[in-house]
Amino acid sequence: MTQSSDKKGGSTPDEKNKDEKNDVTSQLRPQREATFNDYLRVFKYATKWDFVAYALGSLASIGAGVTLPLLNVVFGRFTSQFTDFAGSGTLSPEAFKSTLQKLSLYMLGLFLGRLFLNYINKFAFRMIGIRISSAIRLHFLQALFAQSIHVFDSMPPGFATNTITTTSNTLQLGISEKLGTFIEFNATIVAAIVVAFIYSWRLTLVTMSALVFITLTIGVLLPLIVKGQGRTSKLEAQSNAIASETLGSIRIIMACGAEMRIANKYAAIIEECRKNAQRTSPLIALQFGLVFFGVFAAFSLAFWYGSKSFLEGTLTDVGTIIIVLFSVMMILFSLERTSTPLLAVSKATVAACQFFTVIDAPRPVPGHLVAPDVSADQDIILEDVTFAYPSRPHVKVLDNLSLCFESGKTTAIVGPSGSGKSTIVGLIERWYSLKEQYVVAKAIEKKKKKKNDSDDEEPTEEEAAAAQAELDAQSGPPVALSGRVTTCGHSIDDINVKWWRSQIGLVQQEPFLFNESIYVNVSNGLVGTQWEDEPEDKKREMVKAACKEAFADEFIDKLPKGYDTTVGDGGAKLSGGQRQRIAIARSIVRQPKILIFDEATSAIDVRGEKIVQAALDRVARNRTTITIAHRLSTIQKADTIVVLKQGRVVETGTHESLLARDGGVYAALVRAQSISLGDATEADDRVLLEEADAAELAPEKSKTGESAQGVPIGTAATDKNRGFFDSFGRLFYETRSHWPMMILMLLAAACAGAAIPIQAWLFAKVIVIFGYAATEPARFRRDSNLYALMWLVLALGVGIAYTCTFFLATRTANVIRAKYQREYFVSMLHQKPEFFDDDDHAQGTMTTRAAGDPQKLEELMGANMASVYIGLFTLLGSLTIAFCFAWKLAIVSLCVVVPILLGSTYWRFRYEIQFENMNNAVFTESSQFAAESIGAFRTVASLTLEDAICARFGALCRGHVVAAYKKARWVSLLFAFSDSATMACQALIFYYGGRLLLSGEYNLTSFFVCFLAIMNAGESTGQALSFGPNAAQVKDAANRILRLRDSQNKDGGQRGAGEEVLERSQGGGVKIELENVHFRYPTRDTPVFSGLSLTIEKGTIRENILLGVDETTVTDEHLHRVCREAEVHDFIVSLPEGYSTNIGSRGVTLSGGQKQRVAIARALLRRPDVLLLDEATSSLDSASEKLVQAAFERAGRGRTMVVVAHRLATVQNADVIFVLGEGRLLEQGSHWELLKKRGVYWQMCQSQALDR
Repeated sequence: MTQSSDKKGGSTPDEKNKDEKNDVTSQLRPQREATFNDYLRVFKYATKWDFVAYALGSLASIGAGVTLPLLNVVFGRFTSQFTDFAGSGTLSPEAFKSTLQKLSLYMLGLFLGRLFLNYINKFAFRMIGIRISSAIRLHFLQALFAQSIHVFDSMPPGFATNTITTTSNTLQLGISEKLGTFIEFNATIVAAIVVAFIYSWRLTLVTMSALVFITLTIGVLLPLIVKGQGRTSKLEAQSNAIASETLGSIRIIMACGAEMRIANKYAAIIEECRKNAQRTSPLIALQFGLVFFGVFAAFSLAFWYGSKSFLEGTLTDVGTIIIVLFSVMMILFSLERTSTPLLAVSKATVAACQFFTVIDAPRPVPGHLVAPDVSADQDIILEDVTFAYPSRPHVKVLDNLSLCFESGKTTAIVGPSGSGKSTIVGLIERWYSLKEQYVVAKAIEKKKKKKNDSDDEEPTEEEAAAAQAELDAQSGPPVALSGRVTTCGHSIDDINVKWWRSQIGLVQQEPFLFNESIYVNVSNGLVGTQWEDEPEDKKREMVKAACKEAFADEFIDKLPKGYDTTVGDGGAKLSGGQRQRIAIARSIVRQPKILIFDEATSAIDVRGEKIVQAALDRVARNRTTITIAHRLSTIQKADTIVVLKQGRVVETGTHESLLARDGGVYAALVRAQSISLGDATEADDRVLLEEADAAELAPEKSKTGESAQGVPIGTAATDKNRGFFDSFGRLFYETRSHWPMMILMLLAAACAGAAIPIQAWLFAKVIVIFGYAATEPARFRRDSNLYALMWLVLALGVGIAYTCTFFLATRTANVIRAKYQREYFVSMLHQKPEFFDDDDHAQGTMTTRAAGDPQKLEELMGANMASVYIGLFTLLGSLTIAFCFAWKLAIVSLCVVVPILLGSTYWRFRYEIQFENMNNAVFTESSQFAAESIGAFRTVASLTLEDAICARFGALCRGHVVAAYKKARWVSLLFAFSDSATMACQALIFYYGGRLLLSGEYNLTSFFVCFLAIMNAGESTGQALSFGPNAAQVKDAANRILRLRDSQNKDGGQRGAGEEVLERSQGGGVKIELENVHFRYPTRDTPVFSGLSLTIEKGTIRENILLGVDETTVTDEHLHRVCREAEVHDFIVSLPEGYSTNIGSRGVTLSGGQKQRVAIARALLRRPDVLLLDEATSSLDSASEKLVQAAFERAGRGRTMVVVAHRLATVQNADVIFVLGEGRLLEQGSHWELLKKRGVYWQMCQSQALDR
């Protein structure tokens, strides 16, 4: 599509969401509330074997959940037996030995049972989730490709691609392991409650009061934290949007000298983000402190009440207290961990609704007529067509248009942007319908009675009605669609859509090629035709014949792999002319009856245009051909030329007859593009054609930033990569101003880490005193109160230590992140332009790094790292106290138990944290293929590739399922072992410790201190380490930040001495070439760049014009005068909000000519001595081009102006014209001097002359 006004403007999904609240039309989009039925409906894609696997997995999850409360029972009995033997002496050595062996076997049996059940659980849910996710992805893609283009256009930008990639991963996460985990945790909670109440319901109720305290703490603080983090996330999204737009138009920013203005704007948001995070950090720290206080206080309360009950006779042994206390703690931690899978299920519900909005969308009737009931050899007639796009229902594009395209003849359509040219193509292709049009609903979460953030509220039905009334008042009621498109007396809506499209060959302005070989791309044109199932040899012959007819075979044969050469993403490895010829071959290989060329040569240089036009003229013979063009030189030979204006036909005729009409619209368009040729005679087309081929086949610089000789260009200054400790050391030194805070944080972490060893000692002491409870009750009462009080004091200390640790860690990390994020972004802005030509420095990559790399540094010094410090101090203290009390048992534990506990716990929690990334990686290849296909929706539809795309996508998904099955067998086993290893370790320590106790080497206190210290330390340290930063990722992030900043410092913030490439010639000498030279003086105030690929920044018109200028130095009078010079002032003041009009992301609300004139005003405002114009009018219609050209000529007065152009009419008044070819100067002189030479320039003028 050529006309910007004929297409729905695009923006990124994040930008779209931000603008929706202020966009009246977006509020009119219907909503579909996600319900749990959407989630349940997903399971309809399961087979009967999937349901069997689900049943097994669910039973295994329940069984695995029950094993943990049973472990508490075994542990409690162990404690009672140890106390009876070593404390009160009521148990004989033989009985103790027998009981020790039996209970150890019980614990080992629980280990094996949990290992098996966990394996079944994880494997079953993972495989079923992948299988169902694969099925619903395929169904979604099929439903999407079954829709008309207008349905696709009604979706927010990126919706379809995001759904089949990110959203589908969210859905898969909520129906696989997370569902199994949710079942397992609930089973644990139920079983723990049952066990605790069976053993002592009174003690259970008392102990659960601590659970109530923790729940209230989280209930009060968590919403405040989430709200604060939500505000921070919104600010981060704003900074990401600025980074994305800036890096996407980095050369414009550099040319305007706006780096520091953008950097200051970015820094202001980052600073606000830091302040907001600082306000949230005390709440985070307080939540950690209160939760850990509650956990430790629960032990104090349980033992105090338990000892009291023991004296009163309501409890008979210490084992009951252990069982109840550990069961209540298990309930607490299970409830806490249930929130993650519950959130995953909730997100999966919304994701499912998002899928079903497309799957349930009404599908257009495909039609039933095919040959011989209907023929494509007849005239195509538009009868009284009135049309408006669903995305702009109030804007009439075609107004009661009647038009006939005669069979076997060429009809050209011309007219200004927005006149409806490409709309006609869309109607003929049946991308749009003149009947009722459907808009895909927006999936939203189920509405709640109370909302915390009014900014996120969805409009109600009343608000939507008000929005509709407001829109009607501004623009009038929606346009009523009418008319029909017919052929052979039948409406094309009655013709089978795939058969009809198989009769049409379409070549667009920017043809899309799939990242496949040339042969595959051209053979795609055979899909849906009678030759689709021909043998491969026959297809290859047809492909070669089509390429020959399209003049593509000449350059294909010279490629290293010929027809098997991969063209890259979107055909990026080919030139514009080569892509066009491949697209022509693809359109004619099916031998269509109808050809449509929509601006097929607008973006190609003169020589490339000539060869493509020759191919178009050849293939158009004896076919019904429709050509849309702004370059009128390409349509002079058309049988009929139709001139459109505002959706109506204003003129019809041949080139000669329309040119003869004085004052006609077409004649005016011709004059706007005319080139004065004097007495020049016509050029020989064959000469130009040969030169065009030679130019296109000349060695090109690859897209990867390498010359033909493989010399890398555009590489930023780099240092040797630093190791993790080297990077950490430098970062630590650079943040030395924060050392006092870091030291205090380490001291607080050491205090928090000491809690587990101290608790192990208290635990052992409490168990020991039950040994003399029956014989010395007074002493027992005194000691139990003392230890309960000590436990309470420990709880207070732990609460304070955790609060201080996380408060200091988060505040320090926030400051450090903000510092490096600002510096990192500034470093990006001060890189050389060629730095961004590298694939590794693409816009998307650098935008992600701008926020992601500083976040990695925050992990290195923030709350996650604080957890690691606490874990390390815990491990150090636990090992110390273990060796002090029982060195033999400590050695066995250190050599066997600690490595297993550390490794298994670390891997288990790391797996849970990173599972989402692993989950996303399964469908990477198929998601990329689907995203590419969705991005080429119109190409897929026009080539009837829907079934072929879906078939290949299904095959890729099946392959992913098989690969995931093989991987899941081992991953699930490893996870099951890591989740069960604790039981085996406990069995080992209990058995070995019991033998040492039996032999008299250790007493009860020594055993329990060592046992509890080692077990708790291994679990907590492994868990803490798993939350720590990934060392490799942190190292890479630190290296990138430091390297980029260092390269900026070395360059002094200046870009541009150019790159010299030395190449040794065959004669042994040295040839010096300057490649990709970029140069500027120390200040960027002199040159100003206005380019064809102009990017307008998001914001108001005023902000865009003032980009790179100190606003305080520009008066409104000066601004208006400059805009008048640029022929844009009248347009701006005609807008409702004038210069304050928000033009959307990348200026999507402006036409090409309007954006160009805004850019000219921006350049003129800086009063430049040199004005650079690179292809500033190549994609504009004649009317817009004429206005822009007039602005250029006024802007050039008194200035040095350098103009690069393919349209020679725009440069014929230049003082001097340089003609370049293959990087060399071929000719120079004025327009008339070059015409007299009858050289290359003369030939180029001949090809564009319209008045001959």
